[in-house]
Amino acid sequence: MKRIFITLATAISLVGCNCNQECKTASQNESESSVLAIKEQGFFTAGGTVLKTDGTFDPIKGQYNPAGQTLHADYANIFYQVPQPYNHHRVYFLHGFGQSRVGWMNTPDGREGFAPMFLRKGYATYLIDQPRRGAAGQPSVEATVTTPTLDQAWFTQFRMGYYPKLFSNSKFPQGEETLHKFFQQMTPNIGEFDIPKVTEALVATFEKAGEGIFITHSQGGIIGWNVAMQTPKVTAVVAIEPGTFPFPEGEVPTITKENTSFPVGGFGVPKEQFLTLTKRPIVIYFGDNIPDFNKTAELPAQNFWSGVRELAYKFAEVINANGGDCKVIDLPKAGITGNTHFMFQDLNNQEVFEHIYKWLESKKLAN
Repeated sequence: MKRIFITLATAISLVGCNCNQECKTASQNESESSVLAIKEQGFFTAGGTVLKTDGTFDPIKGQYNPAGQTLHADYANIFYQVPQPYNHHRVYFLHGFGQSRVGWMNTPDGREGFAPMFLRKGYATYLIDQPRRGAAGQPSVEATVTTPTLDQAWFTQFRMGYYPKLFSNSKFPQGEETLHKFFQQMTPNIGEFDIPKVTEALVATFEKAGEGIFITHSQGGIIGWNVAMQTPKVTAVVAIEPGTFPFPEGEVPTITKENTSFPVGGFGVPKEQFLTLTKRPIVIYFGDNIPDFNKTAELPAQNFWSGVRELAYKFAEVINANGGDCKVIDLPKAGITGNTHFMFQDLNNQEVFEHIYKWLESKKLAN
């Protein structure tokens, strides 16, 4: 296998970063200045559906007649890299709502993201675009992409601040151009978010590529729980601000929180299925500017995340009571402050990464 040597600047060009002169490059960041050796990289797909129209395909008289023809759809698209040296651990990354795999690669202001940080520690990385998103955009159903003007709504939901001002302690990179690039990394669903189909494709991804750590973000959290309950090839779950949690049927807690931007709640699964989550370690991360559960903030988005974090604590209690290993990390209580919903792109993303890495070390999932 031919070895490829990649600097950060080269890696950014590979992933399509729309950098201008204001973007930082590897030479501007001491921690990113060393050469990153990649011994293998590529793309593959997993899962999916093949549709076929009745009839017989006639390439002469009916080339564009659907009769007898097929459509491949609802697959996951995965970009993987294996570094040199390789520590023989895989890390799979799944994006959240309105996002794709590019969010793990670099930040809107041009710094390294979590993917190259893990590569530098010797992990193979698998960056996933889920079915009907990004490079896996072909749906099996008719779809309409709408264009509501909601950038400011997501700025608020992601706990950046009161648009256009960031929270006073925010670690999100400042500047109009940076925010412009952040909004440009958002991408729509092409068709509805079909949880069973996405789960099926992600289970197929693990079955195809092998066991590994699953890092999920936001909406991707529900897929992470479902996949971990369906395949033992998930060796650990690192959930970054997931939006919901599974509980044994009949044990789903009620979270009552006033003035939230979305309803807060878990979902029930058969107890036997839930118990599979106790077979690997789980850690759940929450950032800053989330009020205590017994307090109500002015912004409904902050109250939503307060309710979700409370639900996370209850999830961890049930996991641990059944012999599992689950920990909820409230970053401000760990001494890491100012993080938004996108802690892997914030200015202190290296510090957040190191915290995750130390947790992986403690679970013998590092070098």
